[in-house]
Amino acid sequence: MPTTISIKRPFDGHLHLRDGDVLRAVIGETSAVFGGAIIMPNLVPPVVTKLDAESYRARIAAALPGGHRFEPCMTLYLTEMTEPDDVERAYASGLVRAVKLYPAGATTNSQSGVQSIANVMPVLERMAKIGLPLCVHGEVNSPDVDIFDRELVFVETVLDPLHRRLPELRVTMEHVTTAECVDYIRASGANLSGSITPHHLIINRNAILAGGIKPHYYCLPVPKRERHRLALRAAAVSGDPRFFLGTDSAPHTDSSKECACGCAGVFNATNALSCLAQVFEQEGALDRLEAFASIYGPAWYGVPITAEMVTLVRQSDPVSFPCEIHTAAGPIKVFDPLFPLYWVVARRP
Repeated sequence: MPTTISIKRPFDGHLHLRDGDVLRAVIGETSAVFGGAIIMPNLVPPVVTKLDAESYRARIAAALPGGHRFEPCMTLYLTEMTEPDDVERAYASGLVRAVKLYPAGATTNSQSGVQSIANVMPVLERMAKIGLPLCVHGEVNSPDVDIFDRELVFVETVLDPLHRRLPELRVTMEHVTTAECVDYIRASGANLSGSITPHHLIINRNAILAGGIKPHYYCLPVPKRERHRLALRAAAVSGDPRFFLGTDSAPHTDSSKECACGCAGVFNATNALSCLAQVFEQEGALDRLEAFASIYGPAWYGVPITAEMVTLVRQSDPVSFPCEIHTAAGPIKVFDPLFPLYWVVARRP
């Protein structure tokens, strides 16, 4: 087993940076190692237009620590008022790499999301025509659907009909959590991919519920049974380019997690690459880490693959990561994988 590996700088296919004090506190945790990321648009108010994306990108650039080279790849938040011409202009400018579909009310800051796919078909048809990917939070938000079944029902009732109607539309099922969704992507040809988070590779639903409620493991989609976690691992290490890293690192302060109605989200930017290296070592697949973390994601989104390298070293003693990140809004807990991590980034660009 190697004790040192060098890979191209990783690319995060799904990242939340928030805004203001939280943005300034957390962005360096990603930009110290990652070369770029697909930036989520679910701010308050959301990033809906080309002008919104330009403004948000400028704020991200201003928040970067000195000397950090990082490419924020912007997305637009799809609403039922989104204009196809504005979307096309944003894509043609090189500013926007994807559009994000949130079913209304499905997750954090999704209140402005889509009630019915039929109402956004003009935008989706234009995206299919110009080759702009659609990122989806793949869950239905119906009270009669069990929360553990929401991804599967979304695939059956929303994704599959959409894929059949617009097979040329490039769709990313973000943060895949079920074996059935993995199988659907594998069977669906070239225009469907799935991003996978480090935490869904590591925890199942017991981490949230067994032995007491643990709010810092609560995210959406929620982790599922152990068989699903194992299916995600198999997909991640398979070498199939349709599966790539999207951390879904989602910062929330402790006060918004540890309360009567806590927010969904796991903040893993600080140790995401170390967690992945540990997982890929456990699976005997360290030789496939670079492709999953650094190549397949940017290739899918048409982002240049960097030539810059990072080096990870396997230490004999566990690596010590901070338990939390301090922000002016309050502390944010760093994801605890529940096992020791031995891989550390020893050389950055």
